[in-house]
Amino acid sequence: MGFFDKLKEKLSKTKQNIVEKIESIIPVGKKIDETTIDEIEEVLIFSDFGVKASEEIIDLLKKKVKEGTLKEYPDLKSLLKEELKKLLQNDTSLNLKSIPSVVLVVGVNGVGKTTTIGKLGYKFSKEGKKVVFAACDTFRAAAIEQLEIWSKKTDADIIKHKSGADPAAVAFDAVEHAKSKNKDLVIIDTAGRLHTKAPLMEELKKICRVIKKSIPDAPHEVLLVVDATTGQNAIRQAQMFHEAVRLSGIIVTKLDGTAKGGVIFAIKKEIGVPIKFIGIGEGMEDLKEFNAHEFVDALFD
Repeated sequence: MGFFDKLKEKLSKTKQNIVEKIESIIPVGKKIDETTIDEIEEVLIFSDFGVKASEEIIDLLKKKVKEGTLKEYPDLKSLLKEELKKLLQNDTSLNLKSIPSVVLVVGVNGVGKTTTIGKLGYKFSKEGKKVVFAACDTFRAAAIEQLEIWSKKTDADIIKHKSGADPAAVAFDAVEHAKSKNKDLVIIDTAGRLHTKAPLMEELKKICRVIKKSIPDAPHEVLLVVDATTGQNAIRQAQMFHEAVRLSGIIVTKLDGTAKGGVIFAIKKEIGVPIKFIGIGEGMEDLKEFNAHEFVDALFD
């Protein structure tokens, strides 16, 4: 199965929650009017599409109905596909020109952060990059063990300290190791919550400050991992992390099997940070660079 076919399969529940509900509102031959548009708005709002994205789409639909250019479902489908692609379109490139480059990965516990880091390491290793993992979630022994497993799978180095150690110290050591061994990339795993009095966001800021002592322009990327199944909570998480550490990109995981994939539109519209990768399964190849056209086509086709 090709990636596009797999994406269509994995987004089937989101398609049912958005596209098929809209289709049921407008049977073949039914004319679109203001009442229909109101019903479409309800579908979008209740499918975690977000208020801002929903309002933008609905305002456009109302305008087109008044102009007489939006009459039946085929017109609507074509217009929706075009506008949703515009809404999601963003630059997915990563700033990894420095050697070593540093990627800080953040997110709350349970979103699949460490697994995502492992898949990123796999992707970059396949591209010929020499990768170092920094096990900075020192408050969860399981996270360190999980990252060790991934380091073996991807032939990456891992820098770790004992459980409970200072996360910033681990990050600094990982960056120094990468510099001394001429490694290409450091990927830093971080805690999703802390079992100390130190607030999580302050700990993340500290990691950024400390690694700048070794590489002044690091981190080169700050990527937030969010779980699509959490719906609107994902937006709040993105807002909090963006305020604290200025995100450069977002990775949306667990799009397979959820009806809440519409949240990807809300995140993009309300946070304004590029969606860089999406996760659609457990396999090592199931983390893919985000493509707005493929995503929307997979929902509608």
